[in-house]
Amino acid sequence: MQWDHGDMPTALRGAVVAIGNFDGIHRGHKAVIERAKALAMQMGRPCAVCTFEPHPADYFGRGTALFRLTPETAKAQALSRVAVDGMIVLPFDARMAGLSAADFVSTILVERLGIAAAVVGYDFHFGKARSGTPAFLAEAGQSEGFTVEIIDKISADPAGDLSAVSSTAIRNALESGEVARAAKLLGHDYFVVGEVLHGQKLGRTLGYPTANMRLDPTSRLAHGIYAVTVRVPGWSGGGVASFGRRPTFDNGAPLLETYIFDYTGDLYGQTIEIGFVDWIRGEAKFDGIDDLIRAMTVDEAKARIALERHARGEPERPAIETR
Repeated sequence: MQWDHGDMPTALRGAVVAIGNFDGIHRGHKAVIERAKALAMQMGRPCAVCTFEPHPADYFGRGTALFRLTPETAKAQALSRVAVDGMIVLPFDARMAGLSAADFVSTILVERLGIAAAVVGYDFHFGKARSGTPAFLAEAGQSEGFTVEIIDKISADPAGDLSAVSSTAIRNALESGEVARAAKLLGHDYFVVGEVLHGQKLGRTLGYPTANMRLDPTSRLAHGIYAVTVRVPGWSGGGVASFGRRPTFDNGAPLLETYIFDYTGDLYGQTIEIGFVDWIRGEAKFDGIDDLIRAMTVDEAKARIALERHARGEPERPAIETR
């Protein structure tokens, strides 16, 4: 997959582009992207997703950071799995925020990207003060020579009703630890991508060596223990992960610590993917190391059961209390 973050790759020039923020690449987003893919096939053009970094909500947020479901690298990973040809990342800065709708069309879509077609949702707005509307884009496409398809609100996909699907609903589920519900809304397990860091190696002394990652600073995933899938270069499997502040030890900065089942390689410095399958329990402070180890043994057993259910495609468990 081509990933444009500067000079436009030749292979993506003249593409059909689905334009939007697409945070999470959830089921509603995928329905829009599938329409773009169908149009690209019809026109004999590549299909790309055009998005923005940072998220415009962060640029205008005045210090209130949006919980990003898919920071840039995770978004590229998710898009590679819906089989688009590339991701075009437009820097959202003062210059971009100040472009009029007409200038966005002429300088970005026409001059820089040379698009063959744009596919946008019914509520897509762009340009300074969000002055550009889907209707404006359709008129601009007629005068500039590119096709515009405006997608009405999509009520269902092959998995069923989409009325509850939104990035906000997914964020709310993750903030409560309801990763199974988040997966239902997303259409895939929620996952994070990050580099494995050197830590204090406490897990190793407890018999549970972990791969440690810092999540995106905006993450508000509930602190707790999770059954997870793991993708490392050349290998995939499962594990049990703790996300939180390690209250038994130091109550420090949030860290994702994953005990990977049946893996013995050295992962330091490598980028891996952790997918969240099920909630095991909330983060807790234990009176001693022995109590912690006993809890970790139970956590591992529960995680293995959850992963077996997940592999068999069994229905999610009933909602559980996360606090």
